[in-house]
Amino acid sequence: MENLALIDSFSEFKDDKLIDRVTLMAILEDVFRNALKKKYGSDDNFDIIINPDKGDMEIWRRRVIVADEDLDFENEEITLSEARKIEPDFEIGEEVSEEVKLIDLGRRAILALRQNLISKIHEHDNTNLYKQFKDLIGDIYTAEVHHVRPRAVILVDDEGNEIVLPKEKQIPSDFFRKGDNVRGIIENVELKGNKPQIIMSRTSEKFLEKLFEQEIPEVFDGLINIKNVVRIPGEKAKVAVDSYDDRIDPVGACVGMKGSRIHGIVRELGNENIDVINYTTNIQLYITRALSPAKVSSIKIDEENKRAEVFLKLEEVSKAIGRGGHNIKLAGQLTGYELDVIREGNIADTEDDVELTEFSDEIEAWIIEEFAKIGLDTARSILNQDVNDLVRRTDLEEETILEVVRILKEEFED
Repeated sequence: MENLALIDSFSEFKDDKLIDRVTLMAILEDVFRNALKKKYGSDDNFDIIINPDKGDMEIWRRRVIVADEDLDFENEEITLSEARKIEPDFEIGEEVSEEVKLIDLGRRAILALRQNLISKIHEHDNTNLYKQFKDLIGDIYTAEVHHVRPRAVILVDDEGNEIVLPKEKQIPSDFFRKGDNVRGIIENVELKGNKPQIIMSRTSEKFLEKLFEQEIPEVFDGLINIKNVVRIPGEKAKVAVDSYDDRIDPVGACVGMKGSRIHGIVRELGNENIDVINYTTNIQLYITRALSPAKVSSIKIDEENKRAEVFLKLEEVSKAIGRGGHNIKLAGQLTGYELDVIREGNIADTEDDVELTEFSDEIEAWIIEEFAKIGLDTARSILNQDVNDLVRRTDLEEETILEVVRILKEEFED
């Protein structure tokens, strides 16, 4: 019964740590075998019988009977006279099994057993916790604020696991109080000694990507692909999206009617300004879109050095650069090109310019729209371009572009 009582006292760990009974019994056997090795030198001739249903266990030691004068290994052998105290008809060479009571191990050994058990269970918990959260790296996770410190916020999930949100992983506008629910991605799991430290991030590009998956069904279903995400946390972000289904407008689907779909994401990120753009393999068009809302006049690409000279009218330069240089910085990160802004002409040059829509009688609307996609919406903005560049940057045939150029030149010649 004393074995059973000890097991019951150990079972509190099962409830506290949510460890299953079978695992607890396996740990118990390991702990008891270590104790037997310390006391007897070996556990090879011991049988530990565990009943996980009852939570009971028995320890039996097997010894071979030898003549009284031949006793050499007390742990593995027993004298005939001692054996016959157990059963009068025992003979030399037979095996005797005796139950080992916990009291035989000594009080100090029993205290050590308990400490060893605590250590083993913590080790088991930490291993499982490390594996659990290692599999969650890159996923969105929600936890509650438990404590706010100057350099980190300590969160606790529903299972009581501690998660760290460092200051540098917080959006600058974040402000948390005890009890607040916080969303972020599990960015890393680090082992500090034997204890795993779970790191959450709200500044990672992956967090924004996962928010798109959560909030936009077409992204979750794989109908819209997120090709690239760049961020300045809390300030501005650019997300390039694409779809293999021509019937889907990826930008429209992500933004939603009057911004309804993206509004929740913006709010989660502290009103971070998010530009969603159509991805394209046409690098000139991609850079043009990435620099939105600025209208680009022309682009000169240096593919070898991954640089691009972007020509802009004076009034478009500030839009391209953006507040604090955020827009051009993110456009460069999104496209992978270092962008150099070249200011062209002066504001006076635009006074005799003509909106492209004024030529709708001679140029079809879809052609005007195609030029508008790359930021060319006036006559001079097109005439200042190289025809070959226009062929690369648009989906128009060279013949069509030459005809447009002819029409526009006639206007200014007249």
